[in-house]
Amino acid sequence: MAAEPLRLGKYSLGVGDRFAHQAKAQLQAFQKAAAQGVQVVPVWNKSNREHDTVHSEPQSVRAAADAAVLALGWDRPYFVDADHITMATVDRFLAPCDFFTLDVADAIGQPPAAGVAEAFLARHPELIGDTAIAGLAEPIRMSREAALQAASHYLHAVAEAGRIYRYVEAQKGAGTFVTEVSMDETVAPQAPAELLLILAALADKAVPVQTIAPKFTGRFNKGVDYDGDAVQFEKEFSDDVAVIAHAVRTYGLADNLKLSVHSGSDKFSIFPAIRRTLSRSGAGVHVKTSGTTWLEELIGLAEGGGDGLQLAKDVYAAAYPRREELCAPYASVIDIDPSLLPAPAEVQTWTPEQFTAVLRHDQADPAFSVHVRQLLHVGYKIAGSMGARYTDLLEACEPSIARNVTANLYERHIVPLFIGR
Repeated sequence: MAAEPLRLGKYSLGVGDRFAHQAKAQLQAFQKAAAQGVQVVPVWNKSNREHDTVHSEPQSVRAAADAAVLALGWDRPYFVDADHITMATVDRFLAPCDFFTLDVADAIGQPPAAGVAEAFLARHPELIGDTAIAGLAEPIRMSREAALQAASHYLHAVAEAGRIYRYVEAQKGAGTFVTEVSMDETVAPQAPAELLLILAALADKAVPVQTIAPKFTGRFNKGVDYDGDAVQFEKEFSDDVAVIAHAVRTYGLADNLKLSVHSGSDKFSIFPAIRRTLSRSGAGVHVKTSGTTWLEELIGLAEGGGDGLQLAKDVYAAAYPRREELCAPYASVIDIDPSLLPAPAEVQTWTPEQFTAVLRHDQADPAFSVHVRQLLHVGYKIAGSMGARYTDLLEACEPSIARNVTANLYERHIVPLFIGR
């Protein structure tokens, strides 16, 4: 008898681990949630860019996740995500991964072949005009001209998602992995009508998408809070939840299809909006965090002083003059004012308490700096070049680091998103 297809649970959290040392500490946060009666599925994610930066392979993520699961006796689902893969990068992820985030950002805006958009709208006349959707105050409206423009903008990207999906399916087999489609790395947010069109197109391509990452209003900068209108975000998030529920009923998409929020690390000001929408609608969500575990490693190293503190200072000293280089790959999700970065000579004088106060994401602490935090977020390349000096200290300072990693995921992310108090 064939195995049941893999399904992602209602609530899931993507967790990054740049150096594959914190999987156990991360999993302990999910165990704490389970003890409260809330199941949140851990999804370990690491992109091709991150592997290249620290000279690792995707198998290291699988090995770390499996080892943590075995050590802690975790008997619930978990996944390893090939994060933001394309046809050019997918091969190295095929064996170890069972979750694939298909990144089709580069294909958005590329026109499809002649006649494709027109043929699509001929199959989907329901997309033109007014569409009443439960949960929306007013019907969504799209003229034929607007529908043709949207189809021309997104259909090539959907076709690319289908091409990547079929390739993975041919290698791994249908139902053996979770599929996410990433549409977030584009200039403008998708309106509800555009999201509905995208979902209809994915259904046409028979892509069994279980999570989709649209673009939302506002800045989702790495490792710091949301910068934008939280009220507008809540409307967009709530509207997208309603559109997904409608698309599932209309197009036969997976009944567990849910939104994915990328760069979700530390977006504290929108967590209440997400939780309110989930509570009201009964929907699920996938929130993808990333480099904050690496920052908690730095905090844990600095807390104890000595060699750990000195290493943290040295990472900053090396990152400071290289900030343009380090920030370049993340330019769309980094906002640093260089004039507000302390000089490395000043940082060298800091005590453990000073260093951790500047870096730890406690907005009530006047010492906290979003600029230092963002620079160090992209500064993991510096630590990667340190080799054994860095990894040996991770092991030597493991208790302090693990405490910070677990608290960051549980107290600052899982509780406000999925438990509440």
